[in-house]
Amino acid sequence: MLCPVTQRHEDIVMSFIQTSTFLRRVLVVDAVSCAGMGLLMLAFSGSLSGLLSLPAGLLSEAAKVLLPFAALLAFLSTRSRLPPAAVWAVIVANAIWAIDSIVLLFTGWVQPNLLGHLFVAGQAAFVAVIVELEYVGLRKSAAVAPTRA
Repeated sequence: MLCPVTQRHEDIVMSFIQTSTFLRRVLVVDAVSCAGMGLLMLAFSGSLSGLLSLPAGLLSEAAKVLLPFAALLAFLSTRSRLPPAAVWAVIVANAIWAIDSIVLLFTGWVQPNLLGHLFVAGQAAFVAVIVELEYVGLRKSAAVAPTRA
């Protein structure tokens, strides 16, 4: 038996899951919602800023995060096999987004009006639901026999 440090590249085992249809569909919903929200906030950050009393810069920067994330989600949704770590990364990123959105409302960094509060809290709640659904989808996905790299 070789020492782990001296193992050959061919002996490294990769772990994958067979993504469930449910998980792939949730990833599509996540991708579409991120793309839609990102495009809305990028195209109308000025108008939304006035309507929600949220800084236009915050809205446009959030959009710049959402759009590439949407592209990643769209790609992942097309894969029949994924490393579980990729799905966990999406779940954690979404959870952080939802938590940070609520924290933003209580820090005093922004002073949104009632509609702005509802906008931020509503999208945080939606993302929290997506987190739960992605976790359920991950649990529904079967482990695949290890393959050699």
